[in-house]
Amino acid sequence: MIKFKIITTVSIVAMLVLLAGNVYFNSPWFWILLPIIAWLLVTSVGSLSMSYNYFLTSITAIDAIPSKKIALTFDDGPHPELTYPILDVLDRFNAKATFFCIGKQIEKHPEVLKEIVTRGHSIGNHSYSHSNFIDFSSQLKWLEEIRNTDSVIEKVIGKPSKLFRPPFGVTTPNLAKALKETKHNVIGWNNRSFDTVLKNRTLVLKRIIKHISPGGIILLHDTQPNTLYILEHLLLYLKQHQFEAVTINNLLNEI
Repeated sequence: MIKFKIITTVSIVAMLVLLAGNVYFNSPWFWILLPIIAWLLVTSVGSLSMSYNYFLTSITAIDAIPSKKIALTFDDGPHPELTYPILDVLDRFNAKATFFCIGKQIEKHPEVLKEIVTRGHSIGNHSYSHSNFIDFSSQLKWLEEIRNTDSVIEKVIGKPSKLFRPPFGVTTPNLAKALKETKHNVIGWNNRSFDTVLKNRTLVLKRIIKHISPGGIILLHDTQPNTLYILEHLLLYLKQHQFEAVTINNLLNEI
């Protein structure tokens, strides 16, 4: 949380200086609000953008990679109906991926998680509940979310995952403190498909292709009906341009 601490310290010092200016030199009082507003803006952007490493260090891509490898990642599963066809398409193109799974979904569909691993893909921790308000969790609550999911993963496939992806890609000080204890590798992305927002599958595919580069990490969801079409055409593009789709673990070996 070095960046967060630096920005916070600078903002407090600036506010105190401006406060002193108001007391001793009768400067406009509203200037005191400027450091607060700046802090709020910077912290909001830092929280929402994992690539800034504002609260914690995350991996969003492997720069200067010597090979044309790229990581496909899927969030929010396992899904009882949509994950299997995705696995079939990956098999057809001899592509590998990483599935960031929600703990409670694993409990509902352990057989899907087993199938993912059986087919040679990697598993990541994506919290237990993925609730809409999870970003407001305390450190203890985050530890519960992460450890519960690790436990569920280990129960199903025999070992926990050391990969973690924050729900919604949002980071906070409490999450950073929890991850310092669990020592997970935090995985983000540099190629967001917006497949949960954009319903035009052709547009989503074009967005992804536009931002493809060696060492990149692509975010998809194995919970969206359009993902199958997008994935198939994406893998065709990758094959035509000599890209190899690999797991996060494989990509990390390039470091």
